[in-house]
Amino acid sequence: MSAWPSTSPADGALDGRPLQDRVVLIAGAGGGLGSAAAVAAAEAGATVVLLGRKPRRLDRVYAQVQAVGPEPLLYPMDLEGAGPDDYAELAQAVAQELGRLDGLLICAAHFPGLTPFELADPASFARAVHVTLTAPAWLAQACLPLLRQREDAALVFTVDAPQRVGQAYWGGYGAAQYGLRGLIGSLHDELARSPVRVSGLYPGPLRTALRARAYSIDQDPAACGPEAAAAAAVTLLSAAGLAWRGQVFDAGNPPSAGEGVRKAE
Repeated sequence: MSAWPSTSPADGALDGRPLQDRVVLIAGAGGGLGSAAAVAAAEAGATVVLLGRKPRRLDRVYAQVQAVGPEPLLYPMDLEGAGPDDYAELAQAVAQELGRLDGLLICAAHFPGLTPFELADPASFARAVHVTLTAPAWLAQACLPLLRQREDAALVFTVDAPQRVGQAYWGGYGAAQYGLRGLIGSLHDELARSPVRVSGLYPGPLRTALRARAYSIDQDPAACGPEAAAAAAVTLLSAAGLAWRGQVFDAGNPPSAGEGVRKAE
């Protein structure tokens, strides 16, 4: 575990990094996309709060983040068992120790595997909905007062492709993904006149443990590493993310130079 780092500005002028002096909380920081996004955010100048359920995995991500940017913070938390009071305590700790929160990136999700609905374990179905939708909503709700205090703040939810997870056997995870996109739209409308930008990030097909529960390697040649999605996360968390306010950024098919913002369906 680390002590809470100082966020007082370092000597010298800003070096132009897009997240310089920003504080970013990443939920699911121990996963493939979350860990890559944490490193990318640190390289972009952010002080990163690493939220995840496996301390040993967070320790490894901590070392990677510390090597490229400001000292991060570890905050182990299991989203499955955490309640609204736990998220309120987290937000309070961030406020007390860091004094600000400029961005929240939520990469957490639970997918138990492809299962016929009639055979799905009810508890597993409920767990997928909770970790993928309800827990991110609770976390966002707890952090929103902090985000509102900034002149520019970002609330980013990672989402999956509806045309894929709306097919057979995706169960609670698939249902939660549709709910997550609905939440993005609702919060965008609600916060449209506030400094908090709400957006989604579709990372495209990634080589992650979650995706491996649905596809074998030979069935999934399009899957790639998380680097492009991590770079897209930095864009959405930075001031440049204003262009994607209320939109879903498709990291697997980003707009080219001069092209308008493309909304992922």
